[in-house]
Amino acid sequence: MLVNPNNPDIETQRKDVEGAARKFGQQVHVVNAASVDDFDKVLATVARLNASALLVTADAVFLSRRDRLVGLVAHYALPTIYPQREFVMVGGLMSYAASVADSYRQAGIYVGRVLKGAVPADLPVVLPNKFDFFINLKTAKALGLEVPPTLLARADEVIE
Repeated sequence: MLVNPNNPDIETQRKDVEGAARKFGQQVHVVNAASVDDFDKVLATVARLNASALLVTADAVFLSRRDRLVGLVAHYALPTIYPQREFVMVGGLMSYAASVADSYRQAGIYVGRVLKGAVPADLPVVLPNKFDFFINLKTAKALGLEVPPTLLARADEVIE
């Protein structure tokens, strides 16, 4: 699990991922990268740990340097899931995250309510209910992975 140690939500994310991993009998190693300068060292560590896969958490540093990060992950041939479609568009294997389009739609609804006189503090917190799943088949092939048809059928977009 690649995280930015400066992210204030990281402890909650770590606990959630570790809990999910335990259910499947998997172990999670958390590695920290606070800047692009850390990417090489951290991914070399992940490779030394013989990790079978990598989860990249949502972070502005990772998104802004996604080309570099995805390139290094490819160098180490690590199957990786990313937090946004943009990573998959530059060669990442897959992403699964709350739908950005649906989030904007919900924000528009809230703006409309506020403009009609609703007090923002009185509006309920709405959790995402639509998630997007993207797969890059070219990357899967490069990693020697066969993506099951059932998984391809569930994808919102398959990049070939």
